[in-house]
Parts: sequence; structure tokens; C-alpha cells
Amino acid sequence: MALLACLAEVLKRERMPYVTFRHPPAYTALEQAEVSHVPGRCSAKVVVCIADGAPLQAVVPAHYLVDLERLRLLVGAATLRLAHEEEMAALYPDFEIGAAPPFGTMYGHRVFVEQCFVGEPEMVFSAGTHTDCLCMHYNDFAEMVKPVVGAFGLPPGRARRPARSSAVAES
Repeated sequence: MALLACLAEVLKRERMPYVTFRHPPAYTALEQAEVSHVPGRCSAKVVVCIADGAPLQAVVPAHYLVDLERLRLLVGAATLRLAHEEEMAALYPDFEIGAAPPFGTMYGHRVFVEQCFVGEPEMVFSAGTHTDCLCMHYNDFAEMVKPVVGAFGLPPGRARRPARSSAVAES
């Protein structure tokens, strides 16, 4: 598999070790984890949000939900919503819609990572297409991206009903 040039260039420049692999088409992070036989706790889902008009990426394990209210508080924004598909296409033109890797900093966007990833030996995430994955050590990812780490993900069975001021997002 040939890694997308823009991503390969950044990883090479940062001297980050990684492995790529191809899998059958998958359009959600959970499907990607299943077809790739990767545990959900290592498979990262990138949820693109708009906070006070600025894009950001929220990264949680594939089987988690994003608590938008907790994320809004962590971000320090007055408003936070999920990005629309057209917005994602414009924000990440190098990648297929819904397959952007968690390197929003390449585009000047802040990246937020669910704290449960800290200490995991590796992360697997979309490499820009619905058939390609990239695997790298979490610590290398964190060194390169410098994400804000916080508690905004909801593990399975912990989802709560959205209140008026909060919402829960699946992707």
C-alpha cells in the first residue's frame, strides 16, 4: 500500500515509526476494527467537531461515544457541534470523507484525545481511505501531535441520555 504522500511526508519528517495495512472497505471505526481484527481499545475513531466556528478532532476508541458536552467544557468553547460531511471534505481534502487520520495539527486544528489511550502501546486509525490503516505507538503519536488529553468519551454501556445542554455523538 502506498501511504498518502502528505501523511508519509509528515511521518518521515518527524521520524515516526509506523506500519500500514490494507483491509476490506469499512466506513466506521468500529467496522474498521472488526475487519482488521484490532481490539476496539486500540482502534481510534476521529470525530470532527466545530467549536465556536473552529474545527477540531476528538479521538476516542472505536467502540466509544463522544460526550459533546464534556468535550465542549474541555475545549472551553461556548458552542460545539459535529462537523457536516461537506465541512469535513473541505477541511481534509487529501482524505476520503470520514477517513481523516488524527493529525489535525497538519491543518492547524486542535486534537483532543480520550485519556484511556494514554498508556496503550499502540493506536490504529484510518490512513486517509476506507481501506487503509496506520498503526503507531501512542507515545509517538502524542509526541508528534501534542493532543489535549481529557475525559470526554463514553465506553459501551455508559452512554447516558443527552440533557438539554449536552449531546452524545456516534460515528
